[in-house]
This record gives sequence, structure tokens and C-alpha cells, in this order.
Amino acid sequence: MASMKKTVWTAIKEYALISLGLLCYVAGWSVFLVPNNLIGGGVSGISAIVYYAVGLPMGYTYFFVNLVLLLAAFKVMGTGFGGKTIYAIVFTSVMLNVLPALIPESISQELAVSNGKMLSTIIGGVMTGVGIGMSISQGGSSGGTDIIALMVAKYRNVSPGRLILLMDVVIILSSMIFPSYYVGTETVIPFAEKLATSIYGLILITVNGYTIDLYLSGTKQSVQVFIFSKKYAEIADTVTENLHRGVTRIPAEGWYTKSESDILMILARKTDLNLLLKNVKAIDPKAFISVSNVMGVYGLGFDTLKGGGGKKNSSREKKSEKSSDKAS
Repeated sequence: MASMKKTVWTAIKEYALISLGLLCYVAGWSVFLVPNNLIGGGVSGISAIVYYAVGLPMGYTYFFVNLVLLLAAFKVMGTGFGGKTIYAIVFTSVMLNVLPALIPESISQELAVSNGKMLSTIIGGVMTGVGIGMSISQGGSSGGTDIIALMVAKYRNVSPGRLILLMDVVIILSSMIFPSYYVGTETVIPFAEKLATSIYGLILITVNGYTIDLYLSGTKQSVQVFIFSKKYAEIADTVTENLHRGVTRIPAEGWYTKSESDILMILARKTDLNLLLKNVKAIDPKAFISVSNVMGVYGLGFDTLKGGGGKKNSSREKKSEKSSDKAS
């Protein structure tokens, strides 16, 4: 019963964070990008190009293009991915049609149009990047190139932000081919301004991709902690029981004192560091602690190495896990 409640609560939390992220994503488009006739990447960029050309609300184009991509993703990512992403696509499609009408024109004028395209490009890029990052971190996606990036990232250690960036360049540059009109008017945008808009679009997806990587690396960053304490056994038990992290005891000898001691080595997420230090200090306030950031941690409880390996690697990993269990 308790396990079921935990599962339900986890699902509610994930969908709530996905919704919040996508709302941030749509707000970036509705407040800062569309009022300035800016172009972005992915399906949103395609939707914006169609909107500026024929006036079709972005939500419709966004939905139908993503539907095609989603069908291709079912087989690769599984039904769990499909469920979250269907929700994300429907939510985003609806909000792209609904939210612009709810935002007073004076707000868009004051925050976006009056401040110029460059500032709007940067703020819009950050907002959409944070939104996509939040969605991806919870196993969902805002659709489009995000779906392709997640499918590739399942098998290869490829930066999602950079992959999205490369795919979006073509969409940005293609906007110069199609006719565009200023939002709410029948005035054609001159080619020189469309060229400038494309440059703003390239800046936009650069900011967007960097923000995605920054968000995702921040949520997955790990630390390596060395603890020197005479109460190492009590600390080790507390860390394994309360934080559910593995602990390695390393026998050592102080060179100056020539006395033997024990060092604990712990790998943990950076988000768990404060709780870890709090537990250690509660047991031994005089403990000597060294903390360092690590580039990557792969294995049980952390990230998974992706790419080439198949069944042979799987069997080796299982043997390795058994050997580790015996050693510990």
C-alpha cells in the first residue's frame, strides 16, 4: 500500500514538473518571441513559420507535426515515454493556442517589443530552455527535435542540447524562403528583416541549447567525498541506511603520525551533498571532509553507459555486479 502511494505521488510530481516546465516554454514563446516575429528551432519554429505565413495558430501545426514524430518514438522509447510525451504535446498544443489570448497586449508590448529583439531573444531562449530541460529531466519532452534527441540519447552519450541545436539550424535558415507577415497585420516582412530574424533565431537556439545542457548537468552533477573520522563505521551505516548510497572503506596510514586510520569514499549526487554533510557532522563534528566535483559517474544508481555492447556487455555487467557484491 505504501509502495503504491509512493508510486502515485512520484507520478503526480513528475507530471506537475513537466506541466510547469512546458508552461515556462509556452510563456517564452507567447510573451517574448511571437510578438517580435522571432523564429526558433524544432516544431515550434516550424509552427511559427506557418503562423507568420498564413496565420494558422501555432498549436495546430505543433500538434500534427509532433503526432507523426511521436508514432516513430513509441517503438524506440516505450509506452512510458509515449504517455508522458503525449501529455506534453497535447498540453503544449493547447497552451500555444490559449495562453497568447490570456496575456494582455500591454504586457507583451512592455516586456518584449519595447525592449527590442535581442533582449527578447535571450530571455525567450532561457525560458524555453529551462522548460525543455525540466520536461526532459522528468522523462518527458515538449516534442519535435526533443523527441529525436531523446531517441538518440538512449543509445549514445550525446548532449541533447547540442543535438537539438544542430537540427534546428536548418529550420531557422529555411524561414527566409517562406513569406512572412507582421503579427496581426497584412504587411509583408522585408527580406533584410527576415535575414536579421534568422540571425536572432540562431542566437535563440544557441541560448536555448546551452540552457538545456546547463539545467540537465545541474540535476545530474555528482560529487566525490572523502571522510576522515574515527567514527567511520557509524558514519558508513548512517549513509547507507539514510541516504541509500554505497560507501567504500579505504585503510590508510598517516605519514607524520605513523598511525593507521580508515577513510570513507562516497559518490553522491550534488543535490544530496548538504544532507550528507549534515549527517556526518551530527555524528562527528571534528570529521575531516574533502569534497570534489566529478565529470561523470556511471553504474548502479547513477548514469548508464550507452552505445555498442549488446548482450555481451549486459552479461559482463551482471558478472561485474556479482563480483562487486562478493567483494563488499
